[in-house]
Amino acid sequence: MIGLMALLGLVVDGGAALTAHQAAELEAEQAARSGEGAISVDALRAGTVQLDPAAAVAAAEQFTVADGHPGTATVSGGVVTVTVRYQVPTTVLGIIGIRALSVSAVAAAVDLHGVTAGVS
Repeated sequence: MIGLMALLGLVVDGGAALTAHQAAELEAEQAARSGEGAISVDALRAGTVQLDPAAAVAAAEQFTVADGHPGTATVSGGVVTVTVRYQVPTTVLGIIGIRALSVSAVAAAVDLHGVTAGVS
């Protein structure tokens, strides 16, 4: 009976974890894109397009907070990277002592300017 419950838990709670992982990936991707839109106003006035790293981190992290799963963001070389981690409560696996499953996702975004050669 315990084996059957464990199998049922893997199906039900495993499916919920997969769905949550897909949602975490989408959230991280959108947050990275949100951060990548933080262009430096001073650089823009000087005639160049440049990312404002502090504003990019703030925008990306604010997006994750608004989406309900606070994440972390970093900027390196003009690339915004966002990590989202959270726990998904279990429904059936709690019977055998597994109360939650960890979900995490990492996504990065870079802003492209102008026309890029070779892109179809």
